[in-house]
Amino acid sequence: MSDIKKLTKLIISFRDARDWKQFHNPKDVALSMVLEASELMEHFQWKTIHEVKTYIKKNKKPIAEELADVLYWVLLMSHDLGIDVKDALIKKLSKNKKKYPVNKSKGKHLKYDKLK
Repeated sequence: MSDIKKLTKLIISFRDARDWKQFHNPKDVALSMVLEASELMEHFQWKTIHEVKTYIKKNKKPIAEELADVLYWVLLMSHDLGIDVKDALIKKLSKNKKKYPVNKSKGKHLKYDKLK
């Protein structure tokens, strides 16, 4: 069993033990995912690049917890919607390789339609 499947199984077990599936429609799960991502973003808001580097060194644990919360909702949603998130990521990376060829995008932060 892959690590993703193992993690998903743990999440489903956690949820089902609490009878929370009844609350987990796609809209609310997506909303929860965004809210957790926002909590992650709060760690970096208003900080300079230098401040961020220092902050990360001192705050890895709470940052990790917010990342874990985001991953929780990603894996839960992919399970509930019947999406193989590992396969979806591999396909998306393949698509992005075509949109962002190395010879045009290396070292640039431009969106694919702005690359020359």
